[in-house]
Amino acid sequence: MNVQQPNFSDLFSSYSDFKVTSVHGRYLREKDLLEVFKTLSHKFKIKNEGHSEEGRIISSFRLGKGPHKILIWSQMHGNESTTTKAVLDLLNYFLIHTEISKSILEKCRFIIVPVLNPDGAVNYTRVNSNAVDLNRDAYLKTQSESKILQSLYAEFNPDFCFNMHDQRTIFSAGETEKPATLSFLSPSFNEERDINETRIQSMGLIASANHLLQEFIPGQIGRYDDGFNINCIGDYFQKKGTPTVLFEAGHFPGDYEREQTRKYVFIALLKMIIDIANQKNTDPVEQYLSIPENEKLFYDIVLRNVNYNSNETFDIAIQFKEVLSENKIEFIPIIEKMGNLTRGYGHREINLEGQSLQFENPLNLKEGEVLASFILNDNVFVI
Repeated sequence: MNVQQPNFSDLFSSYSDFKVTSVHGRYLREKDLLEVFKTLSHKFKIKNEGHSEEGRIISSFRLGKGPHKILIWSQMHGNESTTTKAVLDLLNYFLIHTEISKSILEKCRFIIVPVLNPDGAVNYTRVNSNAVDLNRDAYLKTQSESKILQSLYAEFNPDFCFNMHDQRTIFSAGETEKPATLSFLSPSFNEERDINETRIQSMGLIASANHLLQEFIPGQIGRYDDGFNINCIGDYFQKKGTPTVLFEAGHFPGDYEREQTRKYVFIALLKMIIDIANQKNTDPVEQYLSIPENEKLFYDIVLRNVNYNSNETFDIAIQFKEVLSENKIEFIPIIEKMGNLTRGYGHREINLEGQSLQFENPLNLKEGEVLASFILNDNVFVI
């Protein structure tokens, strides 16, 4: 008997009922995560899979008894926390919505690693404590975190893998003015980027999730570049014959904490899991390839038609640099580019209409410098 799909619109509107509210924002404190793990461990089996390079425990949740095995890991990059929030929400959803979770767990079996890189998570860095990008360590397996993940893979022999990440705010969903709020990838298994049965299966899951997500965020789903790199874990597992889906949580307008994006990640997760449970067959390649490939068309802020020192007008693009300070993330505005930015958009755009500007520190008006404010008609505007 198939798992009955929930009403996803109702789920979205009632998200607060199962959202793990103790973890929020971009920086997930270790003590808050450990408290959530402790609470969830009363219902699900939690296991110490080993330790990070700095000695922090890497935990997994093991649940379900069905024949379809799904391995999920998040925060392989320590500063990419949105999918971790969504994964914890998924576990909490299973606890609260017992009827659907019972049917899912009868058909599927999971190993879920919410935080693969706890050292990077604490320090809010992409890399681990040895400055190694774990998503470039798949083939050599030099780091303890990489060895733990691949040991789980060998032990579990999963039917599907979900590789959970965040992406920068720079991405658009193709050549459009819409941000790539979520992006997906069915990784390549060879340099030629051939399509085999393994890729077709992961493409099918993505195509199905995309169809659903278009109801919520039309035009805001992107497809990640599929250039092959054997050192990347998704490519590595796909080459081994396991259908693997890369999730990339991106920007939703105004949502720098990515509390809105986490909902869309959850919806995609649940939809794919139900498709796996029901062994849904699709003809996915054309649908998958119709998802627009990511383009780098966005800046966080664009000041349009700037007039400075009576020169010709120009544009200033600003990108936020994320800095951990006192257990929260500060977004520092850095000048990324100056000139005629006709090919590009700002998540926030300010048209200065050629009015003469002053800057509190004109020496900083160059690429790579902080631009926190400007002066227009004796009024200070804070970025």
